[in-house]
Order: sequence, then structure tokens, then C-alpha cells
Amino acid sequence: MALTPADVHVPADVPKDKISTYTRNWLGSTHGSGNLMLFAGDQKIEHLNDDFYGTSPIGTIPAADNDPEHLFKIAATSNIGVFATQQGLLSHYGRDYPDTRYLVKVNSKTHMVKTAQRDPISGVMTTIDRMLELKANAGVNIVGIGFTVYVGSEFDYLQTEQVAPLIQDAHREGLLTVLWIYPRGAAVKTEKDPHLIAGAAGFAACMGADFVKVNPPKPTDGRSSALALREATLAGGRCGVICSGGTSEDATSFLTKLHDQIHLGGAVGNATGRNIHQRPLDEAQRLCSAISSITVGGRNVDFALRVYKGEESYSNPALEL
Repeated sequence: MALTPADVHVPADVPKDKISTYTRNWLGSTHGSGNLMLFAGDQKIEHLNDDFYGTSPIGTIPAADNDPEHLFKIAATSNIGVFATQQGLLSHYGRDYPDTRYLVKVNSKTHMVKTAQRDPISGVMTTIDRMLELKANAGVNIVGIGFTVYVGSEFDYLQTEQVAPLIQDAHREGLLTVLWIYPRGAAVKTEKDPHLIAGAAGFAACMGADFVKVNPPKPTDGRSSALALREATLAGGRCGVICSGGTSEDATSFLTKLHDQIHLGGAVGNATGRNIHQRPLDEAQRLCSAISSITVGGRNVDFALRVYKGEESYSNPALEL
């Protein structure tokens, strides 16, 4: 049964006149489930062209993926919750795909400068006011913001100063907020330590974020990665934890991990990029439906695999908002 506006936890920094906007954005993005299927399209800066040309672990990357519009075509025609991208790409393609729910990635950096050279920090590229101008002028459906924080970097204090007021400003406009949080820097010895991942989730909650994207923790103390995730999902509290999809892999392995992260680890969704866009449009659409059938629809892996293979169909629930 789909959730209703009365079921939505509205943060206290959302003004009364924006509660309906926030609720509509939250219910629409989660398709009334409370779980978020985020299609991540921010790698054009993060990984430059490494993920869009050449080969991936599952084979040759289709030529279409080299064109940024491939991302927008997938987002506009697939069962997703929100599509995360930078405002610059949105300014190029947003008018052509106005109905997609967009999450604007506020900061980014390339992968060229490694942690061994310098602790990471992402540059801020836009403001809430500029996003709202784009939304009004182009008619694009911006429903939220995304921001990366590298906890453990010598610059994490600066990122904290940047993101805390940004989340408050976003909530003031009824927008959702998602933090990408990765422990990274010279002080971080094991980036995927479950205890540290849990700390990242708690950090996001302290910033007031609605969702936090983390890397799945490494298996430890006899626990699988999904079971080790439980510490993070509890530490996040009302800030829902979603897991990064990582590098491309076969559909069975990917969907099984996703299912376990939700049903064993307590995650409330996923943020998937390469596993989706490094496939031809038709296959990407089927994989999005398979992912959503687990994330939003609560289906099992066998059903999701049949959706991926084209043997079953699945559509996210349509809501009256």
C-alpha cells in the first residue's frame, strides 16, 4: 500500500507553506514507498570519460554512452525515482526531458588528483537560488539536491560549513536532500570499514539530510556486507541509507546485493550509475525496472531477474500528487 502525506516525516526546517511541496517531492521520488531508486548520472565530472568509453567489467561500453543524452534518455523512459546530474548538463538537456525528477548535484571533483597527493574536496558549482531560476525558466522538475562530503579529509570541516546551510536552504524550498558521504583522506585507513560507514550515516543525519549514499561496507567479523550495513542504517536514524551501486557487474550478482542491502541491511534504496548507463538503452530500461521492482515494489530477486530478461513486466505505482 502506498504511503500518504500523513505518513511522511517532514523535517522541522521545512516551512509550513512548503510542507505540501516537500511531501509531493518525497512521495513522488519514492513512488509512495519511502524507498529511493536514484539513477546517478554525475560521473561525467567524477570519472571524466573513463566510465563512458571503452570497456567495463561486463564488456564493451555501448557507443551511445559516450553521449550525455544517453543518461537523459534512460532517466526519462525508465522506472526510476530521481536522476542525479549536474546543473550544467541539466541546462543542456532538461528542456527536452522536463518531466523527469531531477536531483541537482551541487558539488563535484575529478578523480585525477589522488588521495596520496592531496586529501579530497569537491568544488561547489551552484546555489539553491540558481537551481530555482533554472526550474522556473526551463520548466524542469527539480525535486532535490545532492552534495558530496569526504569525511576524514583535512577539508571535511569546510564541506561541513558548506553543506549544513545548503540543506537548510533546500528544505526551506521543499526540496529533498541527499548526501554522498565517503570516508576518504590520509587519515582514513579503511574506507569501507563498517564502523566508519556508520559514522558517515550518522554525520548525514546530523546535517539534516533526508537520505545518505554510502559505499557498502566490507564484510567483517563473520558478517556479510549486507549484515555489516545494519550499524549504518541504525546510525542514520531518520536519514535513510542508500548504497552505491559500484562498478558494473552481472545482473544476478548486482540484484542479489541490492535485495540483501534492503532486506538484511535495512537500506532504503540504492544509487546506481555505471551498472545502468553502461548498457544499451533497452537493457538499461529493463535493469531499471528490475531494480525498482526490488527497491520500490518489494519483489524478490527471481522476479527482478525475469523483469531484466524481459520475461516479466514491472512499473512503479502511479500516484495522485
